[in-house]
Amino acid sequence: MAGGLKEVRERIGSVQNTMQITSAMKMVSAAKLRRAQDAITQMRPYAEKIQAILANISSTLDSSEGVYSDKRDVKTALVIVITSNRGLCGGFNNNSIKIARASISKYRAEGAEVVVFPLGKKANEVFVREGYSFPDGFGDSSLTIFDNLNFENVSEIAQTVMDGFVSKEWDVVEIAYSQFKNAGVQIPTKEAFLPVLPISSSEESSAVQTDYIFEPNSKEIVENILPSALKTQLYKALLDSNAAEHGARMTAMHSATENAGDLLQDLKIAYNKARQASITTEILEIVAGSEALDG
Repeated sequence: MAGGLKEVRERIGSVQNTMQITSAMKMVSAAKLRRAQDAITQMRPYAEKIQAILANISSTLDSSEGVYSDKRDVKTALVIVITSNRGLCGGFNNNSIKIARASISKYRAEGAEVVVFPLGKKANEVFVREGYSFPDGFGDSSLTIFDNLNFENVSEIAQTVMDGFVSKEWDVVEIAYSQFKNAGVQIPTKEAFLPVLPISSSEESSAVQTDYIFEPNSKEIVENILPSALKTQLYKALLDSNAAEHGARMTAMHSATENAGDLLQDLKIAYNKARQASITTEILEIVAGSEALDG
């Protein structure tokens, strides 16, 4: 019985230590989430609006004028997969990888070659293990981008992707990531990056028709602003994923802390029952020994 009590005591100590760790990680994630949430809520409206405007302008250019709106037969597809550098965030990383695999399967079914560019150590580990080919020219940004996430570093990555599209290393580029909605909800998202597609007819019919006057002209505006808008789009996706990661980790650590608390309560009840049984057994043994001496 003493051995059983010792084992339960050790489990109680282990669960208490785990609760301290998960509770601390939850508080750290909550602090990081606040900053990440502020960043994405400020960036998202600007990024979405400028993307819509430039898609509208690009639709007025033919493929020879707009190098980033050149829609051609897909022989090689680049899929950018955004995950986190660390785990302990529930199904966050798996959801992003799952939607990336859906894109990979789609392009392979169409007979295209697929190149994967992971941003985040977790995606890198998965696709290295599965033997996917990675593009050249990105250095170690796949592993280090979240160590110093800023617009300058993201711009370098986006520029390399854009240069590869212009030089026809790949004919289409998609981004797979988890979009931040709130601390408890992350939406796996697949987003077209290149080519820049014009607004669909359904969107045009539902939107107010606006005839813009361009100065100096639409071609020069697109050539100068579109690269910046594409860099902003990738930066927004990374900020979205970063906020979603902290939200997912905070939620996962909250659940882990609650589960540890429930387990700790059960262990304490089991410990008290075992201790009570041990004391009762000792009393019975003492009484039995006393009666034997009296007899």
